Amino acid sequence: MFRLILIAVWCALCSHTWAQDSQRPNVLFIFLDDYGWRDCGYMGSDFYETPNIDALARSGMIFSNAYSAAANCAPARASLLSGQYSPRHEIYNVGTKRRGNPKFGRLKHVPGTDTLKSNLRTWAHQIQQAGYRTATIGKWHLSKDPLPYGFDVNVAGSHSGSPPKGYFPPHPGAPGLDDAAKDEYLTDRLTDEAIDFISANQDSSWLLYLTHFAVHTPLQAPEELIKKYEAKPKGKLHNHAVMGAMIESVDTGIGRIVDALDELGIRENTVILFTSDNGGYGPATSMRPLKGYKGTYYEGGIREPFFVVWPGVVEAQTKCDVPIVNVDVYPTLCEITGAALPKNQPIDGASLVPIFKGEAKDLGERSLFWHFPAYLQSYQRTNEQRDPLFRSRPCSIIRHGKWKLHEYFEDGGLELYDLHADIGEKRNVAAEHPEIAKDLHQRLIDWRESVDAPVPSEPNPRFDAEAEAAAIEQARKKSTKK
Repeated sequence: MFRLILIAVWCALCSHTWAQDSQRPNVLFIFLDDYGWRDCGYMGSDFYETPNIDALARSGMIFSNAYSAAANCAPARASLLSGQYSPRHEIYNVGTKRRGNPKFGRLKHVPGTDTLKSNLRTWAHQIQQAGYRTATIGKWHLSKDPLPYGFDVNVAGSHSGSPPKGYFPPHPGAPGLDDAAKDEYLTDRLTDEAIDFISANQDSSWLLYLTHFAVHTPLQAPEELIKKYEAKPKGKLHNHAVMGAMIESVDTGIGRIVDALDELGIRENTVILFTSDNGGYGPATSMRPLKGYKGTYYEGGIREPFFVVWPGVVEAQTKCDVPIVNVDVYPTLCEITGAALPKNQPIDGASLVPIFKGEAKDLGERSLFWHFPAYLQSYQRTNEQRDPLFRSRPCSIIRHGKWKLHEYFEDGGLELYDLHADIGEKRNVAAEHPEIAKDLHQRLIDWRESVDAPVPSEPNPRFDAEAEAAAIEQARKKSTKK
């Protein structure tokens, strides 16, 4: 009799656990690489074709003021996974070496690190601990192996920031891709792997971090798709055939994944988030009317497409203009999955769930911050950056309400923009609004002190003022001829 009672209790507990598990939403987090603010059809592209992404966006909530916490790959991903701004995790750039000609920079850069600290708890750790099956499929870029950072499954993730040997095999050093067929396209293979993971875990709670290498360089795509875009009329905003083909491959894959969720009967219990790590690749795409592109801290380098689909929770065809940043993803994913936030680890973001549910219209009065104590060499497009030699020189940025202030450490320059009136950051109004510039500058200084942000101040002994001036003049003449 006692044994029967124990069995009954065990069955009741299991039933309760299974019921709880079936009620917890799955999470599909789609994170693209170098995908610009206007590279989707729903964001206004007049050349790229993204019908599946557009349909998903319409079925959820679109954010128009979504940002990455950094303007290039590694620091953006470190902020995303840690929920922290860059001074806390200390990944400032891709690699730790100086970027660009050392003769052209006045200051010694802050190298930081190139590996996410092993003592940091990622949102994957927290969600895994909450009982979810977790997978990262695609680009990782933060260490040799993502598995110690809270993932049960890794396909293709390594320290590499771009596809090993390109988008066609072989893929040396990319886990799980040794069996790639000769003509297999990497984006398509990652889609296959995503569907396999979802299918294998359809009866349990899962989180999939689908982090495509696309559309990072090298720019490569299946030949038949490239020919399709070469034959299309060029758009006024976009016209790069290979980029169009790469984007279509991503979009087709997303459509296949959504179809798989439908076929498995789990789409209604799956939250889908979609965004990118930084602005688009300047030579191949455009974020206009935004100024800048990947690597710059103007809007085109850090503002991203972002939407969420959560059936039964997020109202379809809704829009939100509240400024958000990718450190907000950490507490958001934890709240969605019921995972606890880590103890004794600062999290700089705020959960977006109250906005998703329509319980809040904003996140209260807060500022967003960026810190880049390094250098990033230029694509030499003078109208998109402060000077033609660097996409970014050492700087800090703050956005507070409609105002955005840039501070550049080499010359102490301050640039103030009213993003409501001037989304393209064409007119520096610091001299017209000195009180606002002063207030934002002090907020920025206070924030740097609070997170112990390193500000480069030591002169670069290799700096050559004459060589820098000559190079700037030459680049501007070259740009004028074009």
